[in-house]
Amino acid sequence: MAGAAPPVLPPAAEILNALPAPTLLLDGAGNVLLANASAEAFLNQSQPNLVERGWRALFVPDSAVVALVDEARRTGQGVQAYDVPVAFATGREVACDLLVGQAQLPERWLTVSFQPRAVTALVERQMGQSAAARTVVSAAAMLAHEIKNPLSGIRGAAQLLQDTDDDGTRELADLIVAEVDRVRALIDRMEGFTDERPRRFAPENIHAILSHVRRVAETGFGRDHLFAETYDPSLPLVLGDRDALIQAMLNLVKNAAEASPPGSTITLKTAYRTGIRVRPAGASARVSLPLEIAVIDEGDGPPAHVAEHLFEPFVTSKRGGTGLGLALVAKVVGDHGGVVEFDRRDGRTSFRVRLPVVSARADARLPAAAEA
Repeated sequence: MAGAAPPVLPPAAEILNALPAPTLLLDGAGNVLLANASAEAFLNQSQPNLVERGWRALFVPDSAVVALVDEARRTGQGVQAYDVPVAFATGREVACDLLVGQAQLPERWLTVSFQPRAVTALVERQMGQSAAARTVVSAAAMLAHEIKNPLSGIRGAAQLLQDTDDDGTRELADLIVAEVDRVRALIDRMEGFTDERPRRFAPENIHAILSHVRRVAETGFGRDHLFAETYDPSLPLVLGDRDALIQAMLNLVKNAAEASPPGSTITLKTAYRTGIRVRPAGASARVSLPLEIAVIDEGDGPPAHVAEHLFEPFVTSKRGGTGLGLALVAKVVGDHGGVVEFDRRDGRTSFRVRLPVVSARADARLPAAAEA
């Protein structure tokens, strides 16, 4: 607006500290001028120490960080490197995206930003899961239409052959009927992906959902396992479709039971974790995903060549598995605006679902969502 006073900006140090990514400001000689709070935590050094002692000694001699900074100083241009193993002199190693930029100042200062790949990979995983879910929807619709109807004719013809007096023919007819029923059951499962009707969202207590899932598991596929619960009692409600969330959690627990030996423990865990924000497909703003649900088992985990594609359809390491259970989990979680992660550490396999929680803004949309 004409005549309006220009905004009063905070000091440069406060602006730098507001940045979520670990960031250093270097002078023309490569010395630290400023380090934000995230950089202090990431480098495990205070700003005064970095200013006084420098930063190069924190990394191994052939560090990619040192090489990129030297390149930017030499060329006078910004440089970027993605998924770089940043090796510290202490032996710690963190995969990061590195961005070295030329500060737009009279002097040739540099900014050095570290983006740990844990967050970057989460965003990429969300995009990959969404793409995998769309692939399943298309494949399921095609298969249901092109295969299911002819199966009825094949089954009917085989049933006619079952009435023969020839034992060999009857045995083959029984085999055909059994195989047709197996394929039909597979297609029935795939048809669950083609239902694109709006979900009926309502505020749900995730612990009530997990308790129901545990009871179902203990009386069925998980009867040979022990179950442990570690819940955060202060969790807020999640805005979700109860039936869909139950199905997704059942799939994760069933996967854990099939992947771990009898007598081992399956742990259901919840927590409230801040700092995870993603932009769902079609949304203009990032959404916080503070609610975490973990299903942890004591199995060996999937082979390395399978682990990278766990949430894609038809990917499985189980004998007789269809590879649709985790793909369905990814679709349901994606429909709720969340993400599902997999990791393997300390001899245990964990699947972690991150979901948004009910907010005032979400409550305002509840009537419309419930009527959909």
